Amino acid sequence: MPRKKPITEESQSPAREPLTHERIETEALRLIEQEGLEGFSTRRLGTALGCEAMSIYNYFPSKAHILDALVDRVLSTVQFPSRDETAGARLRELVAQWRQLARQHARLYTWLALHRWNSRTGVAFLGEILDCFVAAGLDDEAAARGFRVLGYYVLGATLDEINGYAEGTSSLSPITDEELAEDFPLVSRAGEYFQPEHFDRTFELGLDVLLAGLGIR
Repeated sequence: MPRKKPITEESQSPAREPLTHERIETEALRLIEQEGLEGFSTRRLGTALGCEAMSIYNYFPSKAHILDALVDRVLSTVQFPSRDETAGARLRELVAQWRQLARQHARLYTWLALHRWNSRTGVAFLGEILDCFVAAGLDDEAAARGFRVLGYYVLGATLDEINGYAEGTSSLSPITDEELAEDFPLVSRAGEYFQPEHFDRTFELGLDVLLAGLGIR
């Protein structure tokens, strides 16, 4: 009769889930959103995945390649609106999704926002925005300038909304609320409308002004 193999800790442990591009990207995005980019590394990612960092390099040659993949992963969630819609409606839909991905992936977005979107996925998104300006009747120069102005506005607004001025460093000797109300009443009263519950209305106002200035409806 063949001898039974002794039960060991190794034989009792469940089989480890195999590595795939999808699994690595999913875990990397989770880690970044949970812990921030500052502490993100292939070693930390390997620990979370239950493998050595070197195993990850079989799928992604470097940390930079992982971040590149995450940029494409996030940007690929944008759904392009139908070209049967007006140029203005299409732009508003694209901008709304752009702003939403910033909120959903706030920690990655602080890096993504200043990263060149020059992969095929990124360029396709930028090209769709430019097409809206052309569809609105703008010539190449006006479309390029409108595109650039829209980028200034949306990037600035999204970065401010997720971790901007209100989360920044402060004076070592800030003015008190009482002094603010007495000496700078306009600033004091305006502060009420700088709160997150007013972000949407303020953003829409700015977008309305921008598109109206470009003659887009």
